[in-house]
Amino acid sequence: MSEVSLGALDLESLRSFVIVTQLGTLAAAAEQRHRTISAISMQIKRLEERLGTRLLFRGARGVSPTPTGETLLREARELLRQHDNLLARFTGRGLSGKVRFGLPEDYARELVGQVLPEFLATHPDVLLEAVTATSGELTHLLERGELALAVLLDRQNRLRGGEPMWRTAPVWAAAREARIDGEQPLPLALHPVNCPYRALGLEALEAMGRSWYAVFTCTSIHALETAVEAGLAIGILDRQRLTPAMRVLDENDGLPTLIGGEAKLYFGRSIAKDSRPAVEALAALLRERFHQRAPWPGERADNSAFAIRGGASGDRRN
Repeated sequence: MSEVSLGALDLESLRSFVIVTQLGTLAAAAEQRHRTISAISMQIKRLEERLGTRLLFRGARGVSPTPTGETLLREARELLRQHDNLLARFTGRGLSGKVRFGLPEDYARELVGQVLPEFLATHPDVLLEAVTATSGELTHLLERGELALAVLLDRQNRLRGGEPMWRTAPVWAAAREARIDGEQPLPLALHPVNCPYRALGLEALEAMGRSWYAVFTCTSIHALETAVEAGLAIGILDRQRLTPAMRVLDENDGLPTLIGGEAKLYFGRSIAKDSRPAVEALAALLRERFHQRAPWPGERADNSAFAIRGGASGDRRN
């Protein structure tokens, strides 16, 4: 019986396709891959010809994957991950380079405990630096080229695109025995500006004409939670962070419902060529663990300020 050849997909073209969909433009992908725009365009064209289908929608603001392109994107990521792991295992050359990863403090313990140790165990030659900050501050770092990868909440974040990871669940949190006087301004415990939950809560209060004042303002999520537990003020927390000493406030307490948003994964625009495979590997692990599933374990998360291999630590939320 004769062997039927279906041809082969070029791995480098697949890498370019994945990066184009991540960054949203051929120009950005060309810069990342150190190639010309025409070279990237030709790789995408050859993929489309090989597969006999259109992979990208092209518009004035950039490109986005077609439904078929979305399917290929998922498969290509897994294929490239397996290829890189296989090559590293047989050649003895694992991933290297530096990955500076930004994340909101609310999720620091979960991401550190569930993902980063596994990543470093698999890729011990990678220099991983984790940074916690508000989503607004992380946005600034991405724009300045100071982060290779980041998880951001979709408020206080002006960046376009991003890969949706999980939904957030913000609620009004008060001490267990707290009672709210609807005739008095609402006492709040808040983080400074650039915090998504702060913006969400204040906009909701202003929309209903409810007056408020800040009793306690800090950058530490742990200190804010302590202020809420002590009955000093009302806070805005993810539902999973509530402790037995807290309760949720809702319409029965005269407060508006808070609408959840999304945590999204973003790539930096200035990633060194030798670090790109490591950045892709960490992104793949994050998708595997947290796509459409918030990273909360069965137990409550505590505040976490940390540094990994010289990474910057922080004590900021969201």
